[in-house]
Amino acid sequence: MSRSKSKKTFFVCACFCLSLFSVSIRAQDVPSDYQDVLKLLDRKGDFKAGVLKVNIPRNDLKMTIQGVSTPTPFGFGGWLSMTKTSDGTEVMMGDLVLLQDEVNPIMSALLDSGIEVTALHNHFFWDEPHVYYMHVHGMGRASDLARRVKPGLDLIGHVTPSGVTALSATGTPLDTEKLSKIIGHPGEQSGAVFKITIGRDDLGMKDHGAAINARMGLNTWAAFLGTQEDAVVAGDIAMLESELTPVLKALRKNGLDVVAIHHHMTEERPLVIFLHYWGRGPAEKLANAFKSALGELGKGAPSHG
Repeated sequence: MSRSKSKKTFFVCACFCLSLFSVSIRAQDVPSDYQDVLKLLDRKGDFKAGVLKVNIPRNDLKMTIQGVSTPTPFGFGGWLSMTKTSDGTEVMMGDLVLLQDEVNPIMSALLDSGIEVTALHNHFFWDEPHVYYMHVHGMGRASDLARRVKPGLDLIGHVTPSGVTALSATGTPLDTEKLSKIIGHPGEQSGAVFKITIGRDDLGMKDHGAAINARMGLNTWAAFLGTQEDAVVAGDIAMLESELTPVLKALRKNGLDVVAIHHHMTEERPLVIFLHYWGRGPAEKLANAFKSALGELGKGAPSHG
């Protein structure tokens, strides 16, 4: 072999070895506690800029938007991330891509494990199947956070869709007086719908000196339709940040579905989060479920700074 060919062969081999070495180094760059997280969750991820990012793609979904086939990287790659706080513990944030039937079972599993749900919304119109995006938050040791979030992640792709049945055409008309008594506030009848609206005047919100009250949208409400035996309820709850998790737990514990978590205003002080919900069942049971959420308003300290 000529000297030039020998040098060329040596150079190629050296580059190959360096490539293998760099791959090994990158793999070893993932801190051991984060390697444990990936192993426990049985997920792939990477470590960059001091952040572990865990991939939770919805490769199981065949998505189309307005009839256009859209692959997972187009916007259906859920994730969790962790990074260390100043005291060496972890802050975890994430965005989970969920089918409608997955949202509330997974939310309950996360809440029961001490994980916060901080937002719930859609990213697209005309998506098929329809998906929601759930933002989550947690604090603690990396391994503990992984164990706490795992029950929720394990449900992704494994929730049985709920059936759809029409409201009963017969039954006892809504007892609006009883519903008002349970909730502790009067309501108004509008056709077949009975609606109770409750302001948050306790927040003392103002915009350019003008008081923002229930008529301006700072309110909590519940609308009932159906019969005493078979009714539906939908509504909106206006909450401080510190009230969000207790309200979510109260709603889920009492069988109401959460369908959106977002804000309605900008630059308001204090910051107010709005939560939309839905439920079906005996009217009194729905009223008591709504009442349980009301009981979490106006108390408690901020959950984190």
